Amino acid sequence: MRSPQRFALIGSGFIGQVHAANLAVHPGVELALVCDIDAARAEAVAQRYGAQAASVQQALASDAIDGVLIASATPTHADLLEQAVTAGKAVYCEKPIDLSLERAREVVEKISPVQVPITVGFNRRFDRSHQQLKAQLRQGVVGRTELIQMVCRASELPPLSYLQSSGGQMRDQAIHFFDLLRWLTDDEVTTVGAMGAALAMPEIRDFDVDTSVLIMRMQQGALAQLDNTRRTAYGYDERISVMGSAGMLASESQSVRGATLYQAQGIIQPGLYADWFSRVRETYYTHLDAFLRHIAGETVADLPGLQDGLRAQAIAEAAQLSLTRGEFVEV
Repeated sequence: MRSPQRFALIGSGFIGQVHAANLAVHPGVELALVCDIDAARAEAVAQRYGAQAASVQQALASDAIDGVLIASATPTHADLLEQAVTAGKAVYCEKPIDLSLERAREVVEKISPVQVPITVGFNRRFDRSHQQLKAQLRQGVVGRTELIQMVCRASELPPLSYLQSSGGQMRDQAIHFFDLLRWLTDDEVTTVGAMGAALAMPEIRDFDVDTSVLIMRMQQGALAQLDNTRRTAYGYDERISVMGSAGMLASESQSVRGATLYQAQGIIQPGLYADWFSRVRETYYTHLDAFLRHIAGETVADLPGLQDGLRAQAIAEAAQLSLTRGEFVEV
């Protein structure tokens, strides 16, 4: 049996605690250290999972640490990624690599020659229905891809403080679907047009949108659409359909478990998941598992890497520019 990989978690906020729970239960990894600028929070999370609180410097300098999971605030990702790779650690880095595409490219260029396992947190690739869609596309069951339609509609607005520091809807929410689009089609986006508005939270109109529609052209000729909202009145709604020359595949929105009621006056079906996290919770563990298998030497085809991070972010930057200019922008 292989010894468990000893990991340090950097960042113990909401998403950091999701990762902490997964690191603590996975048989192939040991959560050894927890680092956070909030020392009390780091200590609390560490105690919960039998780990120790430590500084980032202590974690990166420790020969006993094999890997680092970066779940801290986005502006810290690039520096921490560079430091961890330079220290020879395997790295799972939450997306995006940096809010600045230029800075992200600079860091990736610098660390790429270092041969350590790295993955970027595009966990949506590990959604079971999206994985099935991808497998059937690989088999060619719908022929040549012609039209992709994607829906990402979050159920509840995040706090204003989060929106102010998120980098905007394109970099924070839509970026997952830019990655899914590339991954599902094995193709690249060449042109993007975006239109958006602050309809659910008008007070953010000076710096962001909460509702947007995008049109994209792919290198091999297919067209793609994506609509994003920060708030629905009916639950978390995530859908992807791919129409090809021989049919269509769809990964539909998923309902919570429950019976469908049939009566003379109508049919009542179970509702959608209440929020995004309920739908995608298991994808974080599945992504971690895939990364650990990669570290162990297994070939994992769907594991997102540094270049995936850069390419999805390049689409996000073009989409943001399109929102500002009101015209199509080349990626």
